[in-house]
Amino acid sequence: YFPPRASASTSSAGTGAPPPASSESPPPASGGYTGLGVESVPPEVLARHAAPALKADESRRIQSMLDVRAPSAGMVSPDGKRLFFGWSITGTSQVFRLDAPMGFPTQLTGGEDRTSVVAVTPDGKWLVVSRDRNGEENPGLYLLSPDGGPLKAIQHKAKVQTMLDYVSDDGKTIYYRANDRAPDSYAIYKYDVASAKTEQVFAEPGIWSLADMRTTNGAPSKLLLAKSVGSNMTEYYEYDVASKKLDPMIGQGEREDYVASYGAPGETLVLTPKLGEYRRLYALKKGKLEPISPDIKFDVSNFGIDRQKKRILFTVNEGGYTKLNGVDAANKKPLKLPPLPKGDHVNFGATSSDGRFTSFIVDPGNSPPESFVYQWEGNALKRWHKPAAPEIDLTSFARASLESYPARDGTAIPMFVRRPAACLKASSPCPVIVAFHGGPEGQTVAGFSTRAQLFVDAGFIYAEPNVRGSDGYGKTFLHADDGAKRLAIITDIEDAAKHVRSKFAVGGKAPKVGIYGGSYGGYSVLVGMSMFAGSYDVGVSVVGISSLLTFLQNTAPYRRILRISEYGDPDKDKAALTQLSPTTHVDKVKAPLMLLQGATDPRVPVGEALQFHEALKKKGVPTELIIFPDEGHGFAKRPNQVLATGHTLRFFKQHLGAQ
Repeated sequence: YFPPRASASTSSAGTGAPPPASSESPPPASGGYTGLGVESVPPEVLARHAAPALKADESRRIQSMLDVRAPSAGMVSPDGKRLFFGWSITGTSQVFRLDAPMGFPTQLTGGEDRTSVVAVTPDGKWLVVSRDRNGEENPGLYLLSPDGGPLKAIQHKAKVQTMLDYVSDDGKTIYYRANDRAPDSYAIYKYDVASAKTEQVFAEPGIWSLADMRTTNGAPSKLLLAKSVGSNMTEYYEYDVASKKLDPMIGQGEREDYVASYGAPGETLVLTPKLGEYRRLYALKKGKLEPISPDIKFDVSNFGIDRQKKRILFTVNEGGYTKLNGVDAANKKPLKLPPLPKGDHVNFGATSSDGRFTSFIVDPGNSPPESFVYQWEGNALKRWHKPAAPEIDLTSFARASLESYPARDGTAIPMFVRRPAACLKASSPCPVIVAFHGGPEGQTVAGFSTRAQLFVDAGFIYAEPNVRGSDGYGKTFLHADDGAKRLAIITDIEDAAKHVRSKFAVGGKAPKVGIYGGSYGGYSVLVGMSMFAGSYDVGVSVVGISSLLTFLQNTAPYRRILRISEYGDPDKDKAALTQLSPTTHVDKVKAPLMLLQGATDPRVPVGEALQFHEALKKKGVPTELIIFPDEGHGFAKRPNQVLATGHTLRFFKQHLGAQ
């Protein structure tokens, strides 16, 4: 539910704001719950809300759609002879290897825990992999031989996030960040591969990450450090390794959106909307930002530069469609790009350490994404693997159409819509599911979607709005919902239902309308069903926030830091947060509502679902709650995905009617 925001492919920016004086949780609100994680829920409560089994035909239908899977773009070995990539064909994302284009994949990792490859060392001797447990979002880092074998732990600690930042040019040192000193502050460490010893590099308080590195005679001399100070707000500093001096570079005191990486000698690449409405790519030279990307009314969504500092690749978000661009890192002239197929999204992946190979992935829009590897010298483009779609007719998939609806103040709200073929000629209106994305800074985009198709196959029109606060439409649109400003634009949720009932009517008869979403989208569901009761006929909320106050008091410390800058301060903005909380309006709820929740969720505590469910039960509102004890913020394991999807479709069919 959280699409990646703009970032440099060479960096891994932090995710929060300056930590408070204490990392302890604030006291709970009167009458609220306390606690976070599966240990906060008694076993009998978990048992009471376990997912019931599905009918065999319902499960089979979903299973077949989950078999439609595409591998990730992958990472090429330094010699270009192997490709390492993630694939969920086992039911959970694991790491695979190909030894030749279109060869048979070798599985390198296994088990029930989601595992991904995050780097190939420049010497080709190791893969660096990240593994999480039960959706806790406390991943560990490991080394894995490219030939396979057991994982070698770099660090994996309970309740600690350990995330890769950088690998040295010689492949002998791994740099990572972790919040093991304090739950709301990240230190930078380096790990020596040969000795397996770890050394602390930087440990000032704050949400820090190592974005990039300059070397002198092969040794690190300058570190580009990022310090997140809010949601989409980052400061950058340069750290001198020898003197241990930290010098400000850009963003200090601004609370502005910056993403940076070292560029050609004498410059730093910076992605920011600082000088305009949209994110643009610049070269920072002697304190001045010089534009690289053109001045257009679209955001540059991502950029990357190879380790050799030869080529800059960047993508542009054109209203929910992704376009590939590139320039020479030295003279900034346009690159000759690989002859990739056209698609709704064309993205670059990883570039080999010597800059010779880059992986790309193309989403055609009506079939699963396809991956390619391009050799810059010789202009050789090869497809290394293909997606799988067993027993599925891909020609039946509904393609997303970009539409919009007017908010009550006249603002146009973009919305992607998928319609069943039968609904195009129907004499009566088809039921509609309005699905809200998470974030709230996320964005629904075009492209291939098996999740959306499951709703379409069930006979629903599937509409996905990008309400104000969504990314991809400029900084005014993005920040329209910050803090108490959300009170003025939360009505975008109700306006979507009004538009659908009016414009999707057939023969003067309005359709029935359901509301669906996960994370902030789940919060949107609860708002639509409570604050705007009557707008929607039924709702399904996945890991949704029911009270902004209890959420901020109980979420993980690093999340609390990040979210306060987005939602508001629990003390200063208490009145607004109270008014914006679905629990405040729970007495208005009359329509059926289902809640789905992972017990290990570190972002939205399981207590958010429990407290709203209990309130609905007391009111006598038809309600169901399903808790998955081994899942976090969303559902990663295939059996749980089947159950969650199956019960969602069952609930909507029961209350809206469909095929």
